[in-house]
Amino acid sequence: MSELTQTTRETPLRLIDRSPSITGAEIVAELVPPPQFEHASFESYRPDLDYPSQLDAVERLNAFAAWRARPGGFFSRTRKARNELPGIYLDGGFGVGKTHLLAALWHEAPGPKYFGTFIEYTALVGALGYAQAVKQLTGAKLICIDEFELDDPGDTMLMTRLLGELISTGTRVAATSNTPPNSLGEGRFAAADFLREIQAMSANFETVRIDGLDYRRRDTAGQAAAVVPEELVRLAGALVERGSTVSVDDFGALITHLSTVHPSKYIKMIAGLDVIALQNVYLLTDQTDALRLVAFIDRVYDAEIPIIATGLPLHDVFDAEMLQGGYRKKYQRSQSRMVALTTGELPPQAE
Repeated sequence: MSELTQTTRETPLRLIDRSPSITGAEIVAELVPPPQFEHASFESYRPDLDYPSQLDAVERLNAFAAWRARPGGFFSRTRKARNELPGIYLDGGFGVGKTHLLAALWHEAPGPKYFGTFIEYTALVGALGYAQAVKQLTGAKLICIDEFELDDPGDTMLMTRLLGELISTGTRVAATSNTPPNSLGEGRFAAADFLREIQAMSANFETVRIDGLDYRRRDTAGQAAAVVPEELVRLAGALVERGSTVSVDDFGALITHLSTVHPSKYIKMIAGLDVIALQNVYLLTDQTDALRLVAFIDRVYDAEIPIIATGLPLHDVFDAEMLQGGYRKKYQRSQSRMVALTTGELPPQAE
């Protein structure tokens, strides 16, 4: 670390020194698509023609978004006459464009409308309380939930109740996940004990399956890049001296720090950063630590912040048992994102 300090001529910025707070109003303000999907549209979606389900998904989402053409308004009798379900659920592997399509749908919808991750909605309830969260979201024409998760029974009950109340007032819901809605919770907790709640939620959704390959790996070797310590020092130093904001943390210290910060606050932890540097990456064997890292990487990916790392390549941080368990799809998605973050371009100042 001393060599890095000398290179950058200042004490390196560290994520472990950031313990942000977040209010309900701030969470609400962030309920919009991530920056890379700010202009997402159905027209800009690039389907893989080898997988017809991708084009089919666009068609079905366009039909779901047909409020724009309904003469009777958003809540017209036409929708009820067609017996349309109030929700649509995009199910498919990681990297097939589900988030792009969800954002495109959000852009098509009239307001008020909200777009957020599952964690953000549960955090909103935590910040405002259930009744105030319902009040805040009531009246929305559309609520988009990216990467729908049901990792514990409490979240199952909470989200089922919340969506039920909102749907009953006319709100439409669109969600993405790697797991069909009637299978949520499998392999994670005793899903049978909550089958009634899961099925009640599932009944509100039309499930749209999207097949395909991970677009993030089409042009890469599928491996996260790792550099030697000296290269990290050189790159971080060059970036800082040329005006970029770079954080430098020991991987183990960051993992420990993440346990003290609610995942809804990770976005504020990384605010203002251009590059994240991680030293001494190692294999994770604790699933709680691994899931926190997944949530952190999701926020880094949404913010499009490149990562420079030493030690074990980041896509190898999850042990074999994790990759075979109930959270395997979450880990695989995170691996894909870590490959993209470590193999993408650094800010121009470092070139």
